[in-house]
Amino acid sequence: MFALASISRLGRASASARARASAALSIRGFALTAEKYPSVKRGDYAKLTDEDLGKFHSILNPNQIITDAADLAAFNQDWMKKYAGQSQLVLKPKTTQQVSQILKYCNERKLAVVPQGGNTGLVGGSVPVFDEIVISMAGMNQIRSFDENSGTLKVDAGVILENADNYLAERGYIFPLDLGAKGSCFVGGNVATNAGGLRLLRFGSLHGSVLGLEVVLADGTIVDSMHSLRKDNTGFDLKQLFIGSEGTLGIITGVSILCPARPKAVNIAFLGLESYEHVIQCFKEARSDLGEILSAFEFMDRDSQLVASKFLKTTHPLCQEDEVAEASVPEYPFYVLLETSGSNKDHDDEKLEKFLEKVMENEVVVDGTVSQDEAQLKTLWTWREGIAEASQQFGGVYKYDVSLPLDSLYKLVEETQERLKSFSLASTEDESKPVYEAIGYGHIGDGNLHLNVAVREYNKEVEKALEPFVYEFIEKHNGSISAEHGLGFQKKNYIGYSKSEVEIKMMKELKNHYDPNGILNPYKYI
Repeated sequence: MFALASISRLGRASASARARASAALSIRGFALTAEKYPSVKRGDYAKLTDEDLGKFHSILNPNQIITDAADLAAFNQDWMKKYAGQSQLVLKPKTTQQVSQILKYCNERKLAVVPQGGNTGLVGGSVPVFDEIVISMAGMNQIRSFDENSGTLKVDAGVILENADNYLAERGYIFPLDLGAKGSCFVGGNVATNAGGLRLLRFGSLHGSVLGLEVVLADGTIVDSMHSLRKDNTGFDLKQLFIGSEGTLGIITGVSILCPARPKAVNIAFLGLESYEHVIQCFKEARSDLGEILSAFEFMDRDSQLVASKFLKTTHPLCQEDEVAEASVPEYPFYVLLETSGSNKDHDDEKLEKFLEKVMENEVVVDGTVSQDEAQLKTLWTWREGIAEASQQFGGVYKYDVSLPLDSLYKLVEETQERLKSFSLASTEDESKPVYEAIGYGHIGDGNLHLNVAVREYNKEVEKALEPFVYEFIEKHNGSISAEHGLGFQKKNYIGYSKSEVEIKMMKELKNHYDPNGILNPYKYI
């Protein structure tokens, strides 16, 4: 028997206040979205007045209202430092009734709003474009109830994902979603963007695990479907309208979600492979041989590991002991992080052991290491989860989170690399060039590719090289321009590459019906 250990190396914002807010963002080096994209014009919305502030003060306490320019800056800029708005007001309701009162008033006054969760999105969907009022869900952060018989968790939309999972861990359950940003993203935002995460392969999408929602519509109407029935065949499944709607149809205030039992045994294998074809073959073998215990199958190209090594500054999992410890990555073109999780450690260990013997004997995998304890498990995940943050260390990053058939998934990375070279943009050494080579990584189990192009600064020339090239490739190969993070501001003009005219027409009709004044998250989505 091939033992695991043997490969274990294996006041109202006045004009001056607006100027201060703009200056605060400028000081931080962020160009306003409205300045970067002058073709986008402010809609016919009302402007904030003293009377409006008075109304909001009658609904909320003073500590739930932010008007200071310096404090507003964090709500006006996105996590990737690519988009920056000019909001003069942030409201932080603590109850669904407060959200309802706010939206009812805003709809009557035609004041545009932007719902904001943890603000960890990658497409500019959670920050203002102009002076929209930010409705932050940070104040709605209570766990409402948990049924240990059914595994049904009910939470406010502003509960941080990691906090929800920690709460469940104490009770022997697990949240059916895991993200690199779990320490700061909100459950409501995850649902609003239909986040997929690292373990969709095991737990499926939120469309299946969300049992009900509490949503406030543009006119203040509260829609409550927080019941916990797994089977309800009475009419339209209305909650599905809001999963992935990015706050354009209503603001999610509560989530009821089905949570599975927490695995008692978890193993991680970190593998080196010689080709993308071997990555696919390895996935097929894993799906066949590991079956019900396979919970994640992540792939990474070598360039992504080089970027991560410069950021993490620790020894790569597959480095030999005599190799350079810092910023050294073995020469394998591809890497796989494979996770198993189940209820019986001996059973899981045996299955993983046999699988690894097979793929190494067949030379599908040429090197590997297996976690021996909880600390090693977390370290191995760091080399996958850390790529996103590492990509930004040079200044900025263009991120494309897309879905493609597996046979064409990595071709997008290769063709993007060639295109950047043809534009004389790609360079990892010459600092006079604005771009680092494109890197690719993602979730093989659900055909989700993360294509990242790291840049020293956001550049129109780079953007021109990438768009619509990336989207045209996706359309040609019958993929989706957004696998997880939605459309937001970045992709709203490219929805036609994934949706038909009839589908887009239906989406617009739904938007016009539920938000006829267009106050909810304008300039985004479609």
